[in-house]
Amino acid sequence: MTTTTGRMKTGAVTDEFDHAASAYDRLVGANPGYHRDLRASVRRLRLPDQGEGMRLLDLGCGTGASTAALLDAAPKARIVGVDASQGMLDAARAKTWDGDVVFHRARAEELSPDRVHEWSGGPADAVFGAYLIRNVPDPETLLRSVFQVLRPGGRLALHEYSVADSPSARAVWTAVCWGIIIPSGKALTGRADLFRYLWRSVLEFDGRRELLARMRATGLESVADAPLPGWQYGITHTFVGSRPGGVW
Repeated sequence: MTTTTGRMKTGAVTDEFDHAASAYDRLVGANPGYHRDLRASVRRLRLPDQGEGMRLLDLGCGTGASTAALLDAAPKARIVGVDASQGMLDAARAKTWDGDVVFHRARAEELSPDRVHEWSGGPADAVFGAYLIRNVPDPETLLRSVFQVLRPGGRLALHEYSVADSPSARAVWTAVCWGIIIPSGKALTGRADLFRYLWRSVLEFDGRRELLARMRATGLESVADAPLPGWQYGITHTFVGSRPGGVW
């Protein structure tokens, strides 16, 4: 990890998301397959019965795109969206939600079982984290926090970029960032810091095997990954695992 990227993860990234919040939905809407891929990763949680009676956490919920994917799969669940950026949460709360959906401001890696119980009435049946683990200062701390707030048998799905294991994926990612994402982000938000960080942070993040090993080391079982289709094939993946000791 570069010094600049590491420093941003301790606070500046949140500030940049605050700044970009008003334009964020337009930015991700221009990405072919963005919402489709979130829904695909949520389906890999295999939530039964439209989520009836379930408590779901959407960590790093942003403006609510991942929350919408969870609600689409589990309209009868209690969904708690969590993000560190007030600007992103304000955008999420301003939307109309046809379900039991609430939002709270917190750093995902600092969650405790008591706080989750306060928000949703008990431990989480499933946790979804889209584009989250790459942005926290310490991935192990995040994974330990998730493990603690999951009920026995509860499931985790991480929807994340990972290109370290593939030179071709790294090349495509760099070309897309410098050809589309960075200039488009600057045009819509007035600055490019967040989007240059996005490019660097993905290049520096874990490869698939390394992230799967981190998940297993935390104590998660049935750990696996699968790619997403389209231009992001080999770039964006779903990583899943479950806390031992229970069933759905």
